[in-house]
Amino acid sequence: MGFIHSYCEANSSISHTWLDEGISPCFYFTLVPTTLLTIAFFLGTIHRIFYQKYGTAMEPKFIPRSRLYGFQQALSIILLLQFLGGMAWQAATARELPGYVVLYGCFSILGWAWAVSTLRVERRRVLIMDRTRGHSAVLLLFWAVAFSAENLAFVSWYSPHWWWNLENNPQQVQFALWLMRYTATGLLFFIGLKAPGLPRRPYMLLINEDERDVENSRQVSLLGRTEENESTWRGFWKKVRLLVPYMWPRGNVFLQLLVLFCLGLLGVERAINVFVPIYYKNIVNELTDGSSWHTLATTVCIYVLLKFMQGGGAGASGFVSNMRSFFWIRVQQYTNRVVQVRLFSHLHSLSLRWHLGRKTGDVLRSIDRGTSSINSLLSYIVFSIFPTIADIVISIIYFITYFNAWFGLIVFICMALYLTLTIIITEWRTKYRRDMNLQDNNAKSKAVDSLLNFETVKYYNAENYEVSRFEDAILKYQASEWKTQASLAFLNQTQNLIIGSGLLAGSLLCAYFVTEGKFRVGDFVLFGTYIIQLYTPLNWFGTYYRMIQNSFIDMESMFKLFEEEEEVKDEVNAGNLLYKLGKVEFENVYFSYTNGKEILKDVSFTVLPGQTVALVGPSGSGKSTIIRLLFRFYNVQGGCSKRTILRTSLRAHIGVVPQDTVLFNDTIRDNIRYGRISASDQEVEEAALAADIHDKIMAFPEGYDTQVGERGLKLSGGEKQRVAIARTILKAPQIILLDEATSALDTQTERNIQASLAKVCANRTTIVVAHRLSTIIGADQILVINDGRIAERGQHDELLLKGGLYAEMWLNQQQAQDSDSSSETESKDRKSEKLQPPSTSAGHQGD
Repeated sequence: MGFIHSYCEANSSISHTWLDEGISPCFYFTLVPTTLLTIAFFLGTIHRIFYQKYGTAMEPKFIPRSRLYGFQQALSIILLLQFLGGMAWQAATARELPGYVVLYGCFSILGWAWAVSTLRVERRRVLIMDRTRGHSAVLLLFWAVAFSAENLAFVSWYSPHWWWNLENNPQQVQFALWLMRYTATGLLFFIGLKAPGLPRRPYMLLINEDERDVENSRQVSLLGRTEENESTWRGFWKKVRLLVPYMWPRGNVFLQLLVLFCLGLLGVERAINVFVPIYYKNIVNELTDGSSWHTLATTVCIYVLLKFMQGGGAGASGFVSNMRSFFWIRVQQYTNRVVQVRLFSHLHSLSLRWHLGRKTGDVLRSIDRGTSSINSLLSYIVFSIFPTIADIVISIIYFITYFNAWFGLIVFICMALYLTLTIIITEWRTKYRRDMNLQDNNAKSKAVDSLLNFETVKYYNAENYEVSRFEDAILKYQASEWKTQASLAFLNQTQNLIIGSGLLAGSLLCAYFVTEGKFRVGDFVLFGTYIIQLYTPLNWFGTYYRMIQNSFIDMESMFKLFEEEEEVKDEVNAGNLLYKLGKVEFENVYFSYTNGKEILKDVSFTVLPGQTVALVGPSGSGKSTIIRLLFRFYNVQGGCSKRTILRTSLRAHIGVVPQDTVLFNDTIRDNIRYGRISASDQEVEEAALAADIHDKIMAFPEGYDTQVGERGLKLSGGEKQRVAIARTILKAPQIILLDEATSALDTQTERNIQASLAKVCANRTTIVVAHRLSTIIGADQILVINDGRIAERGQHDELLLKGGLYAEMWLNQQQAQDSDSSSETESKDRKSEKLQPPSTSAGHQGD
């Protein structure tokens, strides 16, 4: 039975940190449990106080069931039993039990018990003010230190005081206990990064989503903005699958060879990074040993050549790196072009409902940031992350092989701490970057909306108000930007502290070995050169991680645009429109823009080829909606329309003159030619003549080359409508849809265009939405729409005889027209009376 004789063994002291080519067991087994207990007790206690004071108990339905969490708890309990069993075994077998063994066992049991308790608290309670997800920094730090401490045992690989020789039964048992600790702490650390058993989303968000209707919870914003605290790595593989088509240029052998060549250059860079410090060491050793000039000159030339190939320490500006960047330009341009073209094509395939609800500024910013972020992401992953990881692995292997395990362990511990803290801090500051993007979009949207509504701003003298709104948006953006930049500075300082500590420890150890005669001066130069060369990309590794995460954040909005599904799709068996055999038909159609408010209710009508059908009725009755459904802008919710044909074929046979005409910011000639891109200038002018706008165009200084401005703002409403009519005339469609086509025209111009439209619409199916009933007297059929239903149908004379809604509308318009005519007559009479001088009668004077 063992008993405590002294705190350390007889031949050691706690002040001796290095003993027989290894760490002193007394020092090690005192430092490790003390550090772990300090973290668990002090930080863990503060953590538990916050959870008890400011937290709330989670409802069981929000706590996910996870077998991995059960495994996490089991590992922690196994470690507790291991510490207890190890201390009991040593007490039973050792004649003299050192005091540090008892301290190690007791402190470790207390620390891990506190960690298990903290783990259970995090599963059952949640901080309402905590807006992140996953385990707390206290637990992650505890597991990281525990795992790093077990790795410190490798430093004592050659020490006889440790268990590596496995010469006797005690060493074999100690090795088995260490292997159990090493495996369990490593698994706990890496499982802890995933945080099983905890909600994957903020708890308050889960509560809010549970309280509102599921359907309403899915009504997200236009770009589907994710929650500000959701990890950017969520859905990582889904994002990677979207990126794969842009990584490999399919169908282009030349670009594929360029990609392979660039990857080959990347491998050459890795080899150069290894040989540069080796040749530098050889130069120092040859100078020290007094080697011949020929040998020294050869080594120096090879070193300079390698340095020229490598560039500034990390290959940032070397010959190989520059060549790789040069050849990669074509691949990058291919990726940029494919992304923008596919996204642009996808946006045009979306429904009118989506485009009516979009914010143009948000969409443009998302496209710009998304396309640029894809190029950045591919560049960082392929040419920064993978090479840096490769350099770190190669360096660890090289240091262990050429020097000893101590140097490899220094690099490994620094890398582990560096990456762990970088991930934790970067995940924490993600919400600031995402909020900054939101405020940036908001500021740009306000600017775009204000400039597009320039005239409205002037009408209401609201310039100061618009400037104030924009300034407020900028201030909110700058507040988020400050948080982003401040958290970035904190992260950089943390990274510099870790890198500096590792460099100091390695340099001191290497210098010690040089003074002991185990290393040469060139070896110290090799270590210093190699470690600085390694830390340079490692220092950038955090930047690469942030950039990749920022790229994911910037791509989120663009991915949401890609995920927007087409509302209107062609049916599987849809074919081309055979106009001569087809007809326009609505059969019991129901439609609504939003749930709960039906616009069309049981609408049925048939338009035969060559007929003219007029839709009349009060404003908001659903006339324009029927036009949009005919053009397949929306899908009907009930009934059916003619939908067994391809949209492109259907729209190729339809010409539309909308109520609100929007023109491209181009010349009048190109705006008219948009009806048929292949039309000649003569055909464009003939269409303008038919639309009664040719003379007006020729009156402009630049004629048909006149720029119409954004959305056609330089033209009047009537001029824009006539350009739209000319565009439709040029298209020469078989089906014509006129939605208040002459609403913005004066009476004389309307009569001229009506005569032109009558010629154009001859022998063509025509559907007219009209407000002035006098323009549709000759229609083959008139449908009176009221409250989303067809109230009356028939020809003009028939509807007048019925004395219904149409007759009432006709009477009201006639009375209004007579009133306007009499008002004009009276006004002319008054003007003529004022112009005539007062007359006098001679006969009257005589009387």
